[in-house]
Amino acid sequence: MAASFHAFVLAGTGSGCGKTTVTLGLLSLMKKRGLRVQPCKVGPDYLDTGWHTAVCGTASRNLDSFMLPTSTLNALFCEQMRHADIAVIEGVMGLYDGYGTDPDYCSTAAMAKQLGCPVILLVDGKAVSTSIAATVMGFQHFDPSLNIAGVIVNRVNSETHYQLLKVAIERYCSVPVLGYVPRMEGVALPERHLGLVTARESVINQQPWQDFAAMLEQTLDIDALLALSASDNLPVGEWPALPAADAGAGLTLAIADDEAFNFYYPDNITLLARTGLNIVRFSPLHDTCLPDCQMIWLGGGYPELHAAALARNVTMLEQLRAAHQRGVAIYAECGGLMYLGSSLEDSNGDRWQMVDIIPGHSKMGKRLTRFGYCEAQATQQTLLATAGEVLRGHEFHYSDFTPETPAVMSCRKVRDGKTLQAWSGGWQVGNTFASYLHVHFAQRPEMLNHWLAAARNAL
Repeated sequence: MAASFHAFVLAGTGSGCGKTTVTLGLLSLMKKRGLRVQPCKVGPDYLDTGWHTAVCGTASRNLDSFMLPTSTLNALFCEQMRHADIAVIEGVMGLYDGYGTDPDYCSTAAMAKQLGCPVILLVDGKAVSTSIAATVMGFQHFDPSLNIAGVIVNRVNSETHYQLLKVAIERYCSVPVLGYVPRMEGVALPERHLGLVTARESVINQQPWQDFAAMLEQTLDIDALLALSASDNLPVGEWPALPAADAGAGLTLAIADDEAFNFYYPDNITLLARTGLNIVRFSPLHDTCLPDCQMIWLGGGYPELHAAALARNVTMLEQLRAAHQRGVAIYAECGGLMYLGSSLEDSNGDRWQMVDIIPGHSKMGKRLTRFGYCEAQATQQTLLATAGEVLRGHEFHYSDFTPETPAVMSCRKVRDGKTLQAWSGGWQVGNTFASYLHVHFAQRPEMLNHWLAAARNAL
């Protein structure tokens, strides 16, 4: 990698302040300038990263310090920067919002300090003038060790309004204001119950984002942003022990990939590919033939929105059941669990037959059933973990699964040193394991060895 690169964190004062929209504009703009752009997202979110990827054409990476040890996360980041000129890192929630009340645990601020990246703070300029300086000053003083290198003002009505805000911030906060983001039609992102509509479900019209980027080129000082984000020091990291380069040789993994199932961390797929696995993709919605394989992965997504079509694809249901019966090692996360259950009740109250490998019923609710980070300890041998091993991940779902077999993982949510919730989850039936938990394999690459061994043992 070249000695010099650029990297910055776009942080906000809170959720809904426009981070994702502005990030997408900046990604499009940097790409237009001919830079090799690496998009990233702080935290476990799949939806924002999907939009990052769709707009700039490079797979966005999640930087999650709950699931990943510091050294591992740094190593993954450095790996991506070998092929990039600039990292545009979108923060999560507000700058200091983490897991619990510790601003240095799983927050955007903590990630910026861990990676050594400057923070560009996005603030809302609507219906405010000099008071905006108090907002910026509060974020500066909350953690003086954090490098808030610049400010961008969102939702600005006019050049006159912007100049008032700029003068106030620079006078009282001594931090450069890099420009503003005016309102623009056509760049709003569609939403639904889990957040944004996935980029996979939408036909991405690049023109509005290119127009947005062209506008930002006029209202932001991109040269100043690049100067502030220049660096030649990557964070120090080290890979954990990985599976052997030929551990997956001779095996084929089929990954469900369509409108119903598309929540996957690119790092996870990269780690699997490094084992020598042959990776193919299939659609539970549209395909009638399951690929010839020894492993299957059904990721998260929105099966509830496609339940009727999934139920009508009887051939795929039958082929998945047959694969399970002959011992194919099947792993399912969240939406994949719902699909592998016996039935699924959608938000209209209609009940649909599913694969029926994991006995139980999924039912959609009107509010989040469980949300956030959690730890899961295996109580017996499972596809990914042996008894006693602990996996860190996150759950985010409106559905609830009523099982007909005992769970195989003891789960808990701990925040600020206190256990807030404890429950049982995860179900192992034969060589199939499914749970609501989304995990990052790099936290414990032994998971892959377990999965590969289960696939080989069934041959």
